[in-house]
Amino acid sequence: MEETISRMAGSEFGSAKTAREIAEVAAGAGRPVRQRTTTYGEVPAERIAAVARAEAEGRSLLPLVTG
Repeated sequence: MEETISRMAGSEFGSAKTAREIAEVAAGAGRPVRQRTTTYGEVPAERIAAVARAEAEGRSLLPLVTG
């Protein structure tokens, strides 16, 4: 998850969490984790795998806004 609206509006700050970090936060709160699309559908396995590969390589699949 990456929040870029603030940076797009000119702020130097935003927030970013990897899927693993979000899962860790949810686990700490005793909540289940389930990835969904923006319309609450099931995420294809290929997409989940692509995110895992990108995170392992230290990259983001989301575009970053630079000033």
